[in-house]
Order: sequence, then C-alpha cells, then structure tokens
Amino acid sequence: MKPYPEILEKIETFHELGETIQAAQFVLKEFGLENPNLKGFELREKAKPDYILMTTEGEIGNPQIIRIPENTFEFEFILMLNLIAHEMVHVIQKSSKDCPQDRNEREWQAYYEMLFHKIFPQIPDAKPHQRKFFANKALEYYNRMEKDGELQKKYASQKAEIETLISGLK
Repeated sequence: MKPYPEILEKIETFHELGETIQAAQFVLKEFGLENPNLKGFELREKAKPDYILMTTEGEIGNPQIIRIPENTFEFEFILMLNLIAHEMVHVIQKSSKDCPQDRNEREWQAYYEMLFHKIFPQIPDAKPHQRKFFANKALEYYNRMEKDGELQKKYASQKAEIETLISGLK
C-alpha cells in the first residue's frame, strides 16, 4: 500500500478532475477491497454533509454495482473509505447463493465490519463519533431481528463486542 499522504494526494487529484469513479477504483486496489462480484461503480446525486447515500444494487448471485455520490470525495476520506467497505460487504454477501436473506442480518454484518475490520483489515477506524453512529446502527438492525430468535442468538457475542466498544468511545 502507498503511504497515506500519497493516497490522499491521488484521491484529491481524481476529485479535482471530476473522476469520482476512478478514485473509487483506486481506493479498492489500495485498501484490498477488490472483489470479482463487483461490476463497477455508478454515480448518483450529490450527497449532503448530513446524508451520504451509497447502495449496492444487483440480483443475488450476479455482479453488483455500487452507486456512490458524484461528490463522494469532498467528504472526509476515512469516512468514505468505511462507507465503501460497507458496500463491499454487500457485494460479497450477494455473490453467493448463501447470501443472508434477511436484510437486517446483511446490514448487521456490514456495520460490524465498519467497526472491527475483520474482512478488510487495511481500513482505518473512523472517528469515535462516527464509530458510535455505526455501532448504534448495527444495534438498530440487531433489534429488528426476531427477539431471542435464531439471528439474535447467532450474533449475541458480536453484539456484546459492540456494546463494549460503545462504552469505551467518548
């Protein structure tokens, strides 16, 4: 991986040239996020500072497209990197016929990855307040699972990890 300042400089250059998709592809390579089930990136409307929407789209078992805001790289880079990693979890999930059918489980897994980077260890941690937001979103999806059901039991130890993380964040 290139030194972090060099990565930021390259991202800024892509951004200034309006090459958002090229910047996202560069991020995949630099941070070990590539997956053969990703068909590519497409642009969506500009994001606002308080609402950044990225989505993974495609039929389960088929290549996926990630839609990112055309102004993705105007925002804090590590946050964007974590959001792209979240979408790449969905790309991985949807590559398999064994894809979790429950949306709550898929989101739980993606938010858990944003907190602990088990699949993508090169992704740096977001700021504490962002991690707290991700953790609370994960718990929101956990609580949408059937109470004391199979999925909640399956993820009980991860839930405890997240609760411990939240208690340690300032």
